[in-house]
Amino acid sequence: MRIPATSRLCPVLVCLCFLQRGGGASHHGAARAPARNQSRLANGEPEVHHRPKRGWIWNQFFVLEEHLGPDAQYVGKLHSNSDKGDGSVRYILSGEGAGTIFIIDEVTGDIHAAKSLDRERKGHYVLHAQALDRYTEEALEPKSEFIIKVQDINDNAPKFPDGPFVATVPEMSELGTSVVQVTASDADDPTYGNSARIVYSILQGQPYFSVDPKTGIIRTALSDMDREAREHYTVVIQAKDMAGQVGGLSGSTTINITLTDVNDNPPMFPQKNYQLYVPESAQVGKPVGKIKANDEDLGINADIKYSIINSEGANVFSIATERDTREGIISLKKPLNYERKKTYTLHIEGTNTHMDPRFSYLGSFKDTATLKITVGDVDEAPVFSIDHYIMDVYENSPSGTEVGVVTARDPDSRNSPVRYFLDSKEEGVRCFRIDESSGLIRTTQPLDREDASWHNITVMASEVDSPSLLSLVPVTVQVLDVNDNPPEIATDDEVIVCESSRPGQLIQTVTAVDKDDFANGQRFSFALPSLLPVNPNFTLKDNEDSTASIIARRRRFNHLTQDLYELPIVVWDGGEPSLSGTSTLTLRVCPCQSHGRVRMCQGEAFLSSAGLSTGALIAILLCIVILLVIVVLFITLRRSKKEPLIISEEDIRENVVTYDDEGGGEEDTEAFDIIALRNPAAAEELKFRRDVRPESRKHCGHQARGRRRSASAEPDEVDVHEFIRQRLAEADMDTGGPPYDSLQTYAYEGQGSPTGSVSPLDTPATQSEQDYNYLDDWGPEFQKLAELYAEADSDVTT
Repeated sequence: MRIPATSRLCPVLVCLCFLQRGGGASHHGAARAPARNQSRLANGEPEVHHRPKRGWIWNQFFVLEEHLGPDAQYVGKLHSNSDKGDGSVRYILSGEGAGTIFIIDEVTGDIHAAKSLDRERKGHYVLHAQALDRYTEEALEPKSEFIIKVQDINDNAPKFPDGPFVATVPEMSELGTSVVQVTASDADDPTYGNSARIVYSILQGQPYFSVDPKTGIIRTALSDMDREAREHYTVVIQAKDMAGQVGGLSGSTTINITLTDVNDNPPMFPQKNYQLYVPESAQVGKPVGKIKANDEDLGINADIKYSIINSEGANVFSIATERDTREGIISLKKPLNYERKKTYTLHIEGTNTHMDPRFSYLGSFKDTATLKITVGDVDEAPVFSIDHYIMDVYENSPSGTEVGVVTARDPDSRNSPVRYFLDSKEEGVRCFRIDESSGLIRTTQPLDREDASWHNITVMASEVDSPSLLSLVPVTVQVLDVNDNPPEIATDDEVIVCESSRPGQLIQTVTAVDKDDFANGQRFSFALPSLLPVNPNFTLKDNEDSTASIIARRRRFNHLTQDLYELPIVVWDGGEPSLSGTSTLTLRVCPCQSHGRVRMCQGEAFLSSAGLSTGALIAILLCIVILLVIVVLFITLRRSKKEPLIISEEDIRENVVTYDDEGGGEEDTEAFDIIALRNPAAAEELKFRRDVRPESRKHCGHQARGRRRSASAEPDEVDVHEFIRQRLAEADMDTGGPPYDSLQTYAYEGQGSPTGSVSPLDTPATQSEQDYNYLDDWGPEFQKLAELYAEADSDVTT
């Protein structure tokens, strides 16, 4: 039996319903206990025959969901045939919701629902019923299972789970064009009644759109809809259950439909008259308000240009279009003064910037509005005469020099006095001071343009009566140039002069620099100092383009003779008055290697390739030269096979003395005392200074001859040849000793001597047997050494 949702049956009707079910043993009824079999005895008393019980049979109960009454909802009644109504039977309920949701009267067996139920959460409950003897707790009826089913009512409205929706449809579409389909869902039981049967209808969007009541498809209801007339449409669709009948629940959703554009609509101001309040303290150039005209078109078709078409407003205010919002931004062009003018009227026009001639028949694509501006009276801060001051002062001016004056006034009618001061937070304030009454700015120290050519300071002004109201103005001070810096040569590097330079050859072009500033460009003149004598090596040519050329005056520079030259140059600037400066350039003479147009000093090339300093390079070259000289001398002595002639305390080998009488060759035995060879100890008596000639040549000569005669008279006790051979072998084997030699001066050479000169070093006519060409193979570092030895051999030959 279906209980209508619109009716709430009273518990009496429910009870009667279940009593009827119990009496008829219906499958919808409550509980029924099987009757006992009875017969009558002879005495007329009934005889009871006990058959095995079928147990009590239960079917499902029904209970309405969402019960809102003040009392518990009656569900049904349990009853056992053993119950005589005397309260001896106790009914017990167990299972889902027993004791919490469903409560049973233990005496009567009445079941009530203590809470409101929701079918959408739980559709049925499974419970167990049992009847016990109250006194003995014996089971009068076995435990029996039954179901309480929650009966559905229409308590859930249809919902659109995917809403709201966004859809588009081409403009000028035909009637009935499908736009979008919407679908609603209902949580009620679709198998029972009409609770979940949904019908669609349109609440908003007519007469432009319609909806199919069964499918929910939205279609166009008008043909040739124009996007320029209306672009966006909001359609509200309602879904109602109970097949749309009265009393059904409903839900709605919104569909935003956009027609997909030409410039066929002029801009339109929403209203014709506007008002705006602007305080007189508004800053010039700042926005004070905005106005907007609407245009139904899109993109560039909706671009609007605003303008103020009356002179009263255009002289004081300006308007510009904000690109993103297409609003007209109103700004202040001139300061406002409440005491002078209290209101302004602006006629503002909005015009499309991109016109489509196809729609010119629709009229002018513009609209106008009137804006009335009211000026508000406020206590304003002082106002400076201009927004930015630019002043100048010459550099090197003495402290206290006037730079300029700033002026501010009280714009209010009372015209309060103004006090000036500088912003102490800025760095440039230490160079200036300001008179607090007059606004006169002075310097506190001489300024140097080369240190800072511009100074930025901020001047603040406040009213004497209202010091809290401040006005600020930036002041830029330019330091004007004074010709106080002499020019100088632009480079400090050494100038390279090649040894192969010729007279008149350009050595280098030099330029000058000057710290001062010249409005028409820097102009420099160059010359050599007039007080110095004429430079024999170099001259200077003024190119008359602020450059000068250093030119060689002679040829054949030699860095061995002189490697450094100094060239003083005087430079004049083009200032007023003109200043001059003298710079001394250092010119270094170097052998040059030509690489196209680039000439590189050999020393500099080697230095740059090896990564060494000049001092280190010179030290290395000097060591190499010394080692080569030692090697050459050692080889020369080894070839000569000469015994060094020197007399010292450690080594007494030979003594060659000077005599000025002509000897007789081998026949002259008095010229040399051979005793020194036979008796080395006697040589200590014959020490002479080899750089001083004897005072008495005759005395030395007679003494030598006397000794020679005495030595010849004695027998030859020692073999002189053997003595010399031994000493020569010792000298050859002694690798640690220096190559000794003794150079003596002979006034006369004896005749008839086949031995020749005593020393190999005293033979200037003999050419060197050493070939120094191998030094060329050692690299460019030893090339100059080979040239020196070659020149020495050439001089000896000459």
